[in-house]
Amino acid sequence: MSLRPRAVRTKLGELDCVVVDALPEGAKPDLVVVLSHGFGASGTDLVGLAPELMNASPRLAEAVRFVFPEAPLSLENLGMPQGRAWFALPQAVLMGQQRDWEQFSREVPPGMPAARRALMSTVAALQQPFGRIVLGGFSQGAMMSTDVALRLEECPAGLCLLSGALVAEDEWKPRARARPALPVFQGHGRQDAVLPFQEGERLRDLLTGVGMPVEFLPFDGGHTILTEELEQLAAFLVKRLDGR
Repeated sequence: MSLRPRAVRTKLGELDCVVVDALPEGAKPDLVVVLSHGFGASGTDLVGLAPELMNASPRLAEAVRFVFPEAPLSLENLGMPQGRAWFALPQAVLMGQQRDWEQFSREVPPGMPAARRALMSTVAALQQPFGRIVLGGFSQGAMMSTDVALRLEECPAGLCLLSGALVAEDEWKPRARARPALPVFQGHGRQDAVLPFQEGERLRDLLTGVGMPVEFLPFDGGHTILTEELEQLAAFLVKRLDGR
């Protein structure tokens, strides 16, 4: 199938975004998928996933709009002129030093509340019912997507977590308990040296522990996104499209 998706740069709420779809001109999407990039990536880092997902499941091309927000913080001061972040990371983490993951899973990262407000403003600007929005992202973007999905006034259609991890456990757990029907797709590499595999498992266990249906895909690989993962994600999105 030869797709010709359009990519448009626009501001939605507080954030600059790239919006990608292959819908007929003027058509409204049945589902909007918001995918947030990870720490240090450019705002366009995940944009290439849209055509890949559409090719994996052509039904997505017929009915889905993809939105890729750019995180609010510039990392130019760290020598990464194109790099963006949702919230700052401690120097020890940037240096790749061992950290206390138990503590990491409990703490609310400084800067997360401000990033949450920005991402929520983007979701509000979509003018789409929450029940027809899927939130997701990679790494730090997965953390932000989880945080927002658990706080929206109504349950979104789904949550896609690519190499994410648990943070803000005391805040997330009661909110997750109130949202047991939220479908989740989660992929994580067993050799992930950035966010270790057990941190993905820790997040999965919190979500399944409150009754959420989680499709968990462990794979042999590092802090990355695999084709196999995208194929399963595309199938997950088709189910959300069908309201299943």
